[in-house]
Amino acid sequence: MSQDKLFTVAGTATNPNGTVKARFANDLVARIKILNKAGCTSINLMELPTAMTKLQALQYLTEQGVTAGDAGYAVAAKLAEKTKLAKKGEVKVAGKAIKSAKSAQKVTA
Repeated sequence: MSQDKLFTVAGTATNPNGTVKARFANDLVARIKILNKAGCTSINLMELPTAMTKLQALQYLTEQGVTAGDAGYAVAAKLAEKTKLAKKGEVKVAGKAIKSAKSAQKVTA
C-alpha cells in the first residue's frame, strides 16, 4: 500500500507548534501552498530525480545532505521508522540439516 506509492517531491517543514516533519508530495507548488496555508515555516522541499517511495526519498535526502539541525533529525527518525517497517515485511527462512533416514532393514517372514 503505502510502500508502493511513489512521490516526486520530498523535504521537511516546521509545523506551527514547532515540530519538524518529513513531507512528501507529487506537486511542489501545490504542497508549498498547502503548507503555507496551514501555518508551516522553514519549508524545505525539493524535487526528486525520479519517482521514489518514502524510504527511497528519505535515503536520497540523507545522501544529498540537504537537511541540517532539527530537519536532519526528523529525516533520520522517519528513515529509521521506514527501514524498520521494510525489514518487518521481510521473511527470514532458516532450515535445519535433514538427516537421512536409516537404511531399511530386510524383514523376513
